[in-house]
Amino acid sequence: MDHATYLAHLRKDTAKLRAAASSALAEPVPSCPGWTGADLLDHVAEVFLEKAQILRLGAYPQPWPPDLTGKDPLATFDAAATEIIAELGGRDPADQSLTWYDPDQTVGFWGRRMAQEAVIHRIDAELAAGVESAPVPVDLATDGVDEVLITFLAFASSAYPAGFDGALDTLDGRTVRVEAGASSWYVTLAPTITVTPNGTPSATVRGEPEAILRWLWRRADDENITIEGDKTLVTTLHDLLKSATQ
Repeated sequence: MDHATYLAHLRKDTAKLRAAASSALAEPVPSCPGWTGADLLDHVAEVFLEKAQILRLGAYPQPWPPDLTGKDPLATFDAAATEIIAELGGRDPADQSLTWYDPDQTVGFWGRRMAQEAVIHRIDAELAAGVESAPVPVDLATDGVDEVLITFLAFASSAYPAGFDGALDTLDGRTVRVEAGASSWYVTLAPTITVTPNGTPSATVRGEPEAILRWLWRRADDENITIEGDKTLVTTLHDLLKSATQ
C-alpha cells in the first residue's frame, strides 16, 4: 500500500477506536489484561506522541513516557491522533526517519506501523466495549500479516533474541505456511527465524486475511482459520509471536 492509503486507514481506525473506547473507559480490555478502556487510549496516545516526536527530532524523545496522570484520556488521545496524522501527512514517505527496524529507516515505515497499530487497538477497544467488531479491509489485513511475520517475528529473532526467553534455541528448522487469502508466507522456525515466499511446510495455517491477522495478534481464537499438518508446530509459531509482539 502507498503512504496515502496507510494514512486513510489510520484516520478511519483512530476514529473507530475512539468511538468504542469512549463507551468503555472503565471496562477491562480482554485482549490486554490489566488495562481498561482509558488505559488503552493512553497507551495509543503515548505511541502516537512518541512517533510524532521522532519524526520531528530525528531521535527518541527523552524523558519518556509523559505523565498522563489526571489527564482526560479522550482529550489526550484526540490531540495525539491529530499530531501523528499531521506529522505523517506532511512528509514524503521516502524521507529518512529513525525507526527501530534497521532495514527501513524512512517515514514510510511509521506510516505503515501507525496504521497497523491503530487497527489492532481498534479491535481491542471494540472488545472492551462489547460491540460488534468492524471488518478489517483486505489490503490492510494482508499487509498486517506481512508486517507481523517479517518486521516483528523474523526481525526480532535476530535483533532481540533475548526477548524469546530461550525458545529460539529449541527450534528445529521446520516451516509453517501462513496463507491469508491469495497471499502466503513460509515461516521457518529456526534460531534465526526467516520468512520466504516459498518452501516445504510441515504445517499450514489458512484463512481470510482478517481472520489470520486477528489470530496472529491473539485478538481471536482459531475458530475462523484452518490448521493442517503438525498442530504443535503451529502452536509454537503462535507462542513465538506472543513474545515478538509484547
